[in-house]
Amino acid sequence: MAKATLAGGCFWCIEAAFNSVKGVNSAVSGYMGGHVENPTYQAVCAGTTGHAEVVVLDYDENELSYREILEIFFSLHNPTQLNRQGNDVGTQYRSAIFFHDQAQQQAAKEIITEIEQEKIWPDPVVTEVTEATTFYSGEAYHQEYFNNNPENQYCQMVVSPKLAKFKQTFANKLK
Repeated sequence: MAKATLAGGCFWCIEAAFNSVKGVNSAVSGYMGGHVENPTYQAVCAGTTGHAEVVVLDYDENELSYREILEIFFSLHNPTQLNRQGNDVGTQYRSAIFFHDQAQQQAAKEIITEIEQEKIWPDPVVTEVTEATTFYSGEAYHQEYFNNNPENQYCQMVVSPKLAKFKQTFANKLK
């Protein structure tokens, strides 16, 4: 099993998408990249801990490459928005790839360079590429949030449309 850690705005959307991808054994919402031990959701949302909302993936490299994970990741959020995704504003919603080894670091830098060279976005990519640090699992109610709360207004207005687009684009990668 391999591990990938990604931050792309609210973790509910990233987790919901990756939990439906073949080769991903688990996607867990939580926090990384801050300076406070055992942060809570309330503290992270207050912007005082330095953490980003992240999703840690355990995946089978024989079924899914790290490159494919990054391609999916970049389709799920706007990597040119600094410290925000849509109406979610703050450093906790930053775009970041937390690499676990040098190969992941290199792959992340390469795909960002390709995205910028291909001018996929009109603005520069601001996604951080940072070494993974301690992961703190999010509270139980954040795990599989979209699946457990599909009628939630945020899920209806933000997560559901992103997932619909994702599922159409990556239909061949779905479980």
